[in-house]
Amino acid sequence: MNRLFLIILTTLLLVSAGCGTNQNDANQTSNLDDFQVQNTQDEVTEGDFTYRLVTEKKEYQQGEPVRIYAELVYTGDREEITIYHAASPFYFPMVEKTRGFTIDYPMEQPLVSTTLKKGEPIQKEYRRSGGYGSQDEKAYIDFMKSFLEEGFPAGYYVVNGFADFYVEWDENGEKVKRDYRIEAEIDFKVK
Repeated sequence: MNRLFLIILTTLLLVSAGCGTNQNDANQTSNLDDFQVQNTQDEVTEGDFTYRLVTEKKEYQQGEPVRIYAELVYTGDREEITIYHAASPFYFPMVEKTRGFTIDYPMEQPLVSTTLKKGEPIQKEYRRSGGYGSQDEKAYIDFMKSFLEEGFPAGYYVVNGFADFYVEWDENGEKVKRDYRIEAEIDFKVK
């Protein structure tokens, strides 16, 4: 009798645990409806530079390519200016808000220079990247594996993009250096 009771109890626990997982997925979908997309485009000007961060749509379908890109335009007095940066001046870190997961945007750190012509934007499209470690929780690892292999899982995403670079010029025989980190924020949903 005790053995039958243990089998029934174990079965009930397993069934209820499985139902809890489905309930979490349902809660995530309902949580998604709690978020409203505010900005699919943001533009910030700092000094002689304008940085734009754009996603083409407020809402994407799961499995559909999500298009995000950044632009940088020089608007100063010179015909052109050289900026110095890592592999790219553009970073695309983001947070998936229904789960609270951060998606980093790792960047190679060589020193690269790019010459910007006045009024002509340079542009870079976002490519999925990020990672996870053995110390991360299983839900985050599963999320990142899905994100990297299959694309954006359903969720509400906020991109905290920025352009990070510096410029140098000669002024009265001395080198002058100015650092820039121009930040913008956009958001979108994947259903």
